[in-house]
Amino acid sequence: MRNQIGPYFALLQLFFTLSWTVYVIFLPRLAMQVGISKQWIVWILLADQVIFLAVDWAMGVYADRAAKVVGKLGPQLALITLASALAFLALPFVAPLASPVLFLVLTAFWAASSSALRAPPLVMLGKYASVGDRRWVSSLWLFGTGAAGAVAPFLTVALREADPRLPFILSSVAVVAAAWALTWAETALSGVGRGAPAPEPAVRIPIPAFLLVAALAGLGYQVHFSLNAAPQFLKFAKPADLEYLMPVFWVGFNLFVLPLTLVIRRYGDFRVLAAGAALGAAASIMAVMAGSLGMLVAAQFASGAAWGAVMFGAFGAALALGHTGREGYASGGMFSMFALAAVARIGVIALALNQDAGFRAALAWLPAAAWALAAFVLVWALAARQTRVG
Repeated sequence: MRNQIGPYFALLQLFFTLSWTVYVIFLPRLAMQVGISKQWIVWILLADQVIFLAVDWAMGVYADRAAKVVGKLGPQLALITLASALAFLALPFVAPLASPVLFLVLTAFWAASSSALRAPPLVMLGKYASVGDRRWVSSLWLFGTGAAGAVAPFLTVALREADPRLPFILSSVAVVAAAWALTWAETALSGVGRGAPAPEPAVRIPIPAFLLVAALAGLGYQVHFSLNAAPQFLKFAKPADLEYLMPVFWVGFNLFVLPLTLVIRRYGDFRVLAAGAALGAAASIMAVMAGSLGMLVAAQFASGAAWGAVMFGAFGAALALGHTGREGYASGGMFSMFALAAVARIGVIALALNQDAGFRAALAWLPAAAWALAAFVLVWALAARQTRVG
């Protein structure tokens, strides 16, 4: 099962994440064609994340219900994804002809329906896969996400002047092809893992505490990579070099995410999540204090590895805390907290707070504070629960 399902999940996340990259690249041009001025783009992106925040959690809860019947979740997700891809595909063709309202409705529908490819596939893993298979597939899932992140800067440059229709067509076809195989994936997972459910963790923390950790970790990532990384690199490099420097974070992520399978097997999801957050805090401080490009590259590489540990640990923790029957609730909540962090980051840009010198100085240290607090909250919650159990 690993040899088949793992690479499939990697491709699914690669195509899905790249479709978001294509959307962000061409959104300003498409919006301009329907008469939406450039100043509203950031608010559209903010609205997308608000939709993710609400729908990811709702879709996770729905997946819990649908997965009670083997073979039901996969086909439903495939149909939702097909509708989502059609809406996505329509954007570059509708833009020259449509009204702003129709264009915004299409983007909102695509954002909402794309939630089918976040929490629900994790529900399949949590309900059907053994612990070992779940961790291996999760590592490849994250590898696909990291690969998309590494490619994104190059894709942004390559597609800057391209006709948007071809990238949207290719993205839509790739996502539909991958998502349509969810029916096969559910059948394969249930055939192998059904009857051997993953054991519950020895120590459980309240799901709200875990969601707070996810929100803090997500905030640290959003500020560190999306707001701070480029300005930090520009202290030592030229703007044209960013397309080669920004992927360093994702190189660290991808190089460590597969070996983390062995680390998590030994130390568990919660410890890896806490250690990743602590390492991320240290790497973020190193990035702020870097006195050379080499030191900054090393800090970004380390922070990428740390974020891989956070994501890997969070995936496993969400499925463990939701076991059994609430995997979608916990994992959907986790994705919603990541979206909440993105809302905060885009809100900073929308309000131009990052243009204020004093606020920028605070932003430099915010990732370290958020990641350190995430590690502290998790360790405290684990210690508190162990005390009660003891």
